[in-house]
Amino acid sequence: MNPQWLVPEWPAPPNVRALCTTRDGGVSTGRYESLNLGDHVADDAAHVAENRRRLQQAIGTRPVFLQQVHGTGLVSLDEAMPDGTVADACTATTSARACTVMVADCLPVLFTDERGHRVAAAHAGWRGLAGGVLEQTVRAFAQDDGGASRLMAWLGPCIGPKAFEVGAEVKAAFEAQSPEAASCFTPAAGEGKWLADLPALARQRLRAAGVASLHGNDSGDAWCTVAQPSRFFSHRRDGVSGRFAALVWKV
Repeated sequence: MNPQWLVPEWPAPPNVRALCTTRDGGVSTGRYESLNLGDHVADDAAHVAENRRRLQQAIGTRPVFLQQVHGTGLVSLDEAMPDGTVADACTATTSARACTVMVADCLPVLFTDERGHRVAAAHAGWRGLAGGVLEQTVRAFAQDDGGASRLMAWLGPCIGPKAFEVGAEVKAAFEAQSPEAASCFTPAAGEGKWLADLPALARQRLRAAGVASLHGNDSGDAWCTVAQPSRFFSHRRDGVSGRFAALVWKV
C-alpha cells in the first residue's frame, strides 16, 4: 500500500479494509499528477487505466467506479457490476468488489457494521447531502440484524469550512430540513454568502440517522482538499482537476 494514502482509523472489524488515495502513486501528468482516477476529466485514458490498475493491484480486489451525478442513488455491488453505473453510493456484502467513490472537494463517507457483514461508500457534495444520500446509505443496512445502531462511518477529506463559500440558498436548503444546520454556516465576506462546514453537516445528519460511531474528518485544516494542492485534487481550487478515491471492501 502506498504510504502516502490514508488508512482510516476506525474500529472496523478485521475482515473490513478501507483507504483513501491521494495524488501520489500514479502516472498522470500536468494538472492530473499523478494518481488521477477519474475517466471523465479529460486526462489521458491510458494513464487513468494504469492508475486504476495500480489501485486494484494494491488492494487485491476490483474497485467499482460509479458515474456520480450528485444525487442520492445507491446500488448493490456484485461480481457483474460494471464501472460507469449511475449512482452516488454503493454497498456490498461480497468480497469480490470494493465500494468506491471519487471526489475532488465533495465528502467521501465510508460505512460498515460491527460484524463486518456489509460495507458501503457514499459521495456527498452539498446537493447529495441535502438530498439524503447518507440516509439512503444507512437504510441499506436496515435489512441486516442490528441496523443503523451498530453502524460506524468514516468521513474523508473534503473542502474545508474556511474554503467552502456558498449562497444563501444552500444554507436555506439545510435549515429547512433541520434548524440545527444553522450552526454549520458562518458569514462570508461577500453579500449573501456563507462558509459551509460540509463535514459538520454530515455528522449532524448521520447522528440523526442513528449512526453514533463517527470517525475521520473533524472539520480541521488537515482534512481540507483546497488547502493541500500537493496532496489532494480540488475542483474548487483548480477548475480542471483529477479525482482521488475512498474505498471500503471485505476480505
